[in-house]
Amino acid sequence: MRVVFLGSGSFAIPSLEAVLEAGHDVAAVVTQPDREKGRGREIAPPPLKPVAAARGLKVLQPRRIREPDSVAALAALRPEIQVVVAYGQILPRTVIDVAPRGTVNVHGSLLPRLRGAAPVQWAIVNGERETGVTTMLIDEGLDTGPILLSRAIPIGEDETADRLEGRLARMGGPLLVETLEGLRNGTLTPRPQDAARATLAPRLKKEDGLVDWRLPADALARRVRGFHPWPGAHTSVRGRGLRILRARAEASPDPAPGKAPPGTLGKIDRHGLLVACAEGTALRLLDVQPESGKAMPAAAFAAGTRLQAGERLG
Repeated sequence: MRVVFLGSGSFAIPSLEAVLEAGHDVAAVVTQPDREKGRGREIAPPPLKPVAAARGLKVLQPRRIREPDSVAALAALRPEIQVVVAYGQILPRTVIDVAPRGTVNVHGSLLPRLRGAAPVQWAIVNGERETGVTTMLIDEGLDTGPILLSRAIPIGEDETADRLEGRLARMGGPLLVETLEGLRNGTLTPRPQDAARATLAPRLKKEDGLVDWRLPADALARRVRGFHPWPGAHTSVRGRGLRILRARAEASPDPAPGKAPPGTLGKIDRHGLLVACAEGTALRLLDVQPESGKAMPAAAFAAGTRLQAGERLG
């Protein structure tokens, strides 16, 4: 089939490569504009752009996909079907209807669970035992279109969001190819989502990573994994920022001297730092990154700063 592929993030790369390897005609790749990144504010392309360019594909980077000129450019490509994977802009009806066979999306959750921009991260934070990839036909709602295919996988006990996202991205490619074949052959019937089972996975904000020590340790450990690498789990020590890179929940009736309030530093040893949390639990910090510093074992950070039991974090 003749395909227009809309994608920007690295999650889209395996899907684009799978579509090409399956022999589909990719008329163009539509991706986000180049933007400033990092402390140096250097202009950088979205991750999918160099991959598309290396394949010799036409690349379009409209500022806003809903603008009339952008819609006209899509229509001029005359696609049979459009594919959207981690594109980063909401598609209006004028774009959705460009292709006669519809617009297919690859979404990193088992819809209708975790509709929204950050399904991989919230799956871990929410304590889901499994997640997966779903293909659907896009409509004007937030991931509300009819489901085409889905595949489930378990979430690893210590899995971080970036690792889980990589696994799901690699699943997405074959599932997308299977979906396109089913639509082309007429063997795939879209089925409506059950709205009563829907949950949301909203776009992440920097403040989502701020550690609230009043939560139980297992909830905080999931946030450390689910928000890695961005926005990261972060707190402060002696007024300076501290990023928590790796942590483990532990049951501890007394992680700090006395009945310490949440956020109080308890035992410090070569295995890391124990911090009091809610419900008599403690979070063991294993690897951290101090403000303007490098990642290091938490024990090394404690030794270098001469932390003492009883100090407060956050």
